[in-house]
Amino acid sequence: MDWAGSLCYIFYSIGAVVSGLAALWIARSGAEDRSDRWAGVVALALTANWCFAAASFRYNHAIVGLTEIAANLAWIFVLFRLFANDGRDETLRLVRPVAASLAFVEVLQFVLLLVGHRYAVTQELAELTFETAALFRGLVAVGALVLLHNLYAGASQPSRRMLRWNAAAMAGMWAFTLNFYTVAYLASRFPQELVALRGLAIAFIAVPFALGFNRKASGLTFSPSRAATFQMLSLAIIGAYLLVMFGLASWLDMLTGNAARLTQVGLVIAAGALALIWLPSKHLRGWLKVTAIKHLFKHRYDYRNEWIRFTRTIGRAGLDEASLSERAVKALADITDSPSGFLFLANDEGNLEPAGHWRWPGLEVPNNPFASEMATIFERDGLILDFDEARAGIEHQGELAFVPQWLVEQPKAWAAVPLLHYDRLVGVIVLTRPLVERKLDWEDFDLLGIVGQQLASYLAEQAGQEALSEAARFDEFNRRMAFVMHDIKNLSSQMSLLLRNAEKHADKPEFRKDMLVTLRNSADKLNTMLARLGRYGKGGQEEVRAFDMGAIVKTVSDRFARNHKVMLVRGEAVQVTGQPDAFEQALAHIVQNAIDATDTDNPVMLEVYSDGLAGVVQIIDSGQGMSPAFLRSSLFKPFVSSKEGGFGIGAFEAREMVRAMGGRLEVESREGLGTRFTISLPLKSANEILAGPRAAKQAESA
Repeated sequence: MDWAGSLCYIFYSIGAVVSGLAALWIARSGAEDRSDRWAGVVALALTANWCFAAASFRYNHAIVGLTEIAANLAWIFVLFRLFANDGRDETLRLVRPVAASLAFVEVLQFVLLLVGHRYAVTQELAELTFETAALFRGLVAVGALVLLHNLYAGASQPSRRMLRWNAAAMAGMWAFTLNFYTVAYLASRFPQELVALRGLAIAFIAVPFALGFNRKASGLTFSPSRAATFQMLSLAIIGAYLLVMFGLASWLDMLTGNAARLTQVGLVIAAGALALIWLPSKHLRGWLKVTAIKHLFKHRYDYRNEWIRFTRTIGRAGLDEASLSERAVKALADITDSPSGFLFLANDEGNLEPAGHWRWPGLEVPNNPFASEMATIFERDGLILDFDEARAGIEHQGELAFVPQWLVEQPKAWAAVPLLHYDRLVGVIVLTRPLVERKLDWEDFDLLGIVGQQLASYLAEQAGQEALSEAARFDEFNRRMAFVMHDIKNLSSQMSLLLRNAEKHADKPEFRKDMLVTLRNSADKLNTMLARLGRYGKGGQEEVRAFDMGAIVKTVSDRFARNHKVMLVRGEAVQVTGQPDAFEQALAHIVQNAIDATDTDNPVMLEVYSDGLAGVVQIIDSGQGMSPAFLRSSLFKPFVSSKEGGFGIGAFEAREMVRAMGGRLEVESREGLGTRFTISLPLKSANEILAGPRAAKQAESA
């Protein structure tokens, strides 16, 4: 027995067993109120008999032909009885003649079978008989498929739910039969591979047909796993690709000579190269996924799997893992298959600032990325901004006037998802468009909105933890200051005791000698503490008054120029109001940080001028610069220092001192380029103009 005969024996044996078991199951457990129940049992039993005959004899044996005719007549009768479940065997009188015509054509197979085995004495007559039989079988299959279409299309909705499994199984059977006999007619022979597969196809068809007789069949639905579906589609594409290549190679076998061999080798190389380049493509996988979801599933997303993936992405924390900001962007981008994204978080003033990205390092973000009105719309309406709609001039909440133009001009920008926590805007994530372009729909908006709220809660929780940690560090600092105050109190007690004793013993040389030693020790202790603590805490106690900002800048510049190249490129005399010592201390902090960040050969540049409303000092260095994440989360955080042994409150205190004087401290930095700090204090003249109305208002209230 050759390999084709072995496959026929195995596959038809499987078909016989499965069909027989299906018939037995319907007879014992099928719905008793189905009028076509016993017709289905007989059809499956005769099909099992035909499969048994095909496994036992050659496929062109007369017994196989007779049993196939009996099985086909039984299936035609089953198809006719299916109309009775909807009452249409009485009302649609056209069904009877069509079914009778199909049965008559199938009965003609007896005549053709007899002619083929008794009277086809020549090769031409045998081929004519074979082609006629194949043509008649194809006509029966076409007629049966037409009846099935009319059966299902004209059935009521309850009948459709009851008939869908039976109709689907019979449609598969007749479709396979049509293709089988079409190929046989064109080739004038039975193809061995399809002959073997036909037995396996019968086994696959018998199962859903029997399932249709289940009492709960109307409630059953086919819900394939998405992962399994994608894998099966991928395998189907690969299989189709290999079949095409195999067909081309077989066709080239008809060529002769060296040209044929060369062409075959070239085809194999080209096919392999195409497979390596095309099949692993992300674009192909994305297209396959979108196509499968669109045509095979009711919903775009498998919500259970999406939630599991989201939770694992967010919960994957550790020393070697990405920050929460980066994981948040990735978790949202994975949902829409976006290749990258950018996170913006709201600062203390409610403005959105860059806070991190995932695979989008080259995005140039301006100083004010989102207008305050746009942030208000995000917070008030929870709007998910579709940039394609914005580019087309479509708006929903009056947002077109405030959409960031720099993102509209960025072709990769696809959607902006607000992160809302208790109706408060925590941040916004901008996603790039997927590799397979598509339009955002209602399911995207619903899922992205819910996930955005969940991400906002994680980010808010992290901010709360950072605030608690900062408060704990302040508490530790206060405890340390308590020890310093205790030492100062001891020194104060010693000084007081020394003064009281001096009133009595000041004329004694020994006492004066001991007094000098005590004073020297006390002074050393105070100097040690002062050197350790610096001048922290003084700014809030000094009285606000007018002073020359340019003079202080010149003094600080000269002092630091002794140890590093510091250039005062512009030094105007500017009268401002504030606390001179606090301003000098804040300026010294920033200049020292600029010197620490700059190479010895590169200067730190200072300039002071008036912009009409405020005195402005700019400190510019050409150091390594700072990342947006460091600017937002670390630069002005107390007790966080990038310098070894640093106290970590210099920049924080400088900003607080400037704010206490009614000014502002701003910073701009680019990694690899440098940093610019800007201190602004109100001008004396501007402050006097504003003081007049304030004084008048206070007098009226008094």
